[in-house]
Amino acid sequence: MSCNNLLFVARKPQFISSNKFLNKLKKKYRIKKMGYSGTLDPFACGNLIIATNQYTKLFRFLDKTPKEYIATLMLGAYSPTLDIEKIQKLKTTNPIEKEKIIEVLNSFIGKQTQLPPKYSAKKINGTRAYKLETTKEFLDKEIEIEIFELSLINYSHPFITFKAVVSEGTFIRTLGFDIAKKLGNFGALTYLERTREGKFIYECEKKLNPLNYLKIPKNIYLKNPQNLLLGKKLDINDFEKKEKGTYVIEFDKFFSIIEINKDVKYILNRIELC
Repeated sequence: MSCNNLLFVARKPQFISSNKFLNKLKKKYRIKKMGYSGTLDPFACGNLIIATNQYTKLFRFLDKTPKEYIATLMLGAYSPTLDIEKIQKLKTTNPIEKEKIIEVLNSFIGKQTQLPPKYSAKKINGTRAYKLETTKEFLDKEIEIEIFELSLINYSHPFITFKAVVSEGTFIRTLGFDIAKKLGNFGALTYLERTREGKFIYECEKKLNPLNYLKIPKNIYLKNPQNLLLGKKLDINDFEKKEKGTYVIEFDKFFSIIEINKDVKYILNRIELC
């Protein structure tokens, strides 16, 4: 039987949900067990990390930071979703000096807190935020984020196009709203594209080796690899690195993810490399 473990980056088009796009990929590859990491809003496009079969268990171990986005913000546009999907009001705004925009963008660089938008896939007590009954644009609980880079690409009033390099979990719609507010306006995103997640970039759905994209260190098992294949109990002293932590162990055409603490525990075992 051929191995159907795949990891690749797909490019989601605009105005389709991440789930509907995933269903199209399932039909394309004729694989039922397939998942993605990091929901993109329907109006957004760009990188979507896709995994199939055993590799769907790897999402939490992948190195996906920093994330890079290209976004266009329309000043004077009000939308409760903070994007073009539900624009309710437009007002004429005066042009702004380009230097002022750059100054405001620079002021956001660094560690900070951010309010997630109400219309998001973030879970609150097990419920998706967009399903909660509230008239607020934002949720009450702030999250910690970091903005590594925020640079102006183009300004053609009332549209500001910028590049943002941010930590995982950052909401670019909120960032756009906050930029507009600091410029004395309200605003909504008219375009959003995710262009990079860590080392993950779109390369025509090129097949990737997951071992090159994990955020956990490698370790070496010094005994017979058959013990790993059979899922036998493992001894700390049989590993090259004995410090506490989570490690990936490669053997034959397989790999395992283990945790070393007081003893050795399998987190994932016998994942086939394809």
